[in-house]
Amino acid sequence: MPRAVHLLALGIFAMVTSEFVVAGLMPQMAEGLGATIPEIGYLITAFALAMAFGGPVLTVAVMRLRPKTALLVLFAVFLTGNVLAATATTYGAMLVARIVTGVASQAFFGVALSLCAQLTRPELRGRAAAVALNGLMLGTLLGLPLSTLVGERFGWRAAFWAITALAALAALCTAAGIPAVERAAEGGSLREELAVFKRRKLWLTLSTSTFVIGATFSAFSYLNPVLTGLTGFSAGAVPLLLIAYGAATVAGNWVVGRLADRHAVPVLLCGLALNALFLAGFALTAHLPVPAVAFTVGMGLVGVTMNPAMVTRVQRAGNARPLVNTIHSSCITLGIVIGSSAGGLAVEASGLRAPLWLGAALAVAGLLTLVPDLTRARRKPAATAAGSTAAPVAAPEYPAASPERLSDAPGPIAASSRP
Repeated sequence: MPRAVHLLALGIFAMVTSEFVVAGLMPQMAEGLGATIPEIGYLITAFALAMAFGGPVLTVAVMRLRPKTALLVLFAVFLTGNVLAATATTYGAMLVARIVTGVASQAFFGVALSLCAQLTRPELRGRAAAVALNGLMLGTLLGLPLSTLVGERFGWRAAFWAITALAALAALCTAAGIPAVERAAEGGSLREELAVFKRRKLWLTLSTSTFVIGATFSAFSYLNPVLTGLTGFSAGAVPLLLIAYGAATVAGNWVVGRLADRHAVPVLLCGLALNALFLAGFALTAHLPVPAVAFTVGMGLVGVTMNPAMVTRVQRAGNARPLVNTIHSSCITLGIVIGSSAGGLAVEASGLRAPLWLGAALAVAGLLTLVPDLTRARRKPAATAAGSTAAPVAAPEYPAASPERLSDAPGPIAASSRP
């Protein structure tokens, strides 16, 4: 696996940590900015909406640049927003800062995943996505608790300065370690880039990702009150349970990354089915500590860990270029918004078990979006048995990178010490 893919994971880690930091420092930020807790909560929503709708716009603005140059430009935008957040003295300034960092983060994900595809052979793209997305999983496992710890010890501004330093380090590593490859030859005008979105299959594939993440976040967004209010855990035990959840996401991402290239649809089928079962089981037994812990870990194993399979499937339905990857990330972010907001409405209407049932329902809806792919898969063996010729496999959007581009690659991922 090229060293550059691991460096991309560092950049994603920095940006995911910035995304999560507000959630861990709400009281301190409310006091420091003279705002209410709900108003600080709106900063999370603003970040998500900026990612969903602003990220693709910024991607279009940088898509004519070389990938490395685009990444460095996006780092510059992100750092500008994060410095503004660290120095904000008013709620309005912080809101602008969160919008800027949200837009930059989303565009960065799209360009980074596109570069992963460009730097690796087609049969390794799922694994490459999993390595880069380790930054997302580690952001959940380490980024949130560490930034919260820094904020509690040294003030919430220190947490933003620490993230700024981390992002600056990632930018320097990108400048030094990412090869200066050209844009993919297949890239064309904006009209050509947009033409792929006329494909019905691509939108169906994107909807699967929205349901996968919506199912997970409808429950995860309210995990703390569920574990304390229903299960009876103390507030001090919840961070340990979240660490267990985060560790499960790292393990699940490792497994899915190794299966995604050859078995993307079966992986998604199993993941969604298991998540529906885990969420329904959690809803039924949320008052019992042992099942609650088991189902929490189970959600970590089969929730956001589906990302490598989702990325692989979307790239095959569309292409592996930045705009498709960014729109995919926007659909994932839309899933977060839908899951968390609908989960909140469900809590108000029916109590703390309701978002768990909602998550199970969204997982079932995601399973339904896989039916066309499963139907086609069943027809192919029948057509082969009847002597039909299988449809030719579409040529990869990115050719395998030339040897000189990958001079820093130590070999296949199986030989790597990192997932």
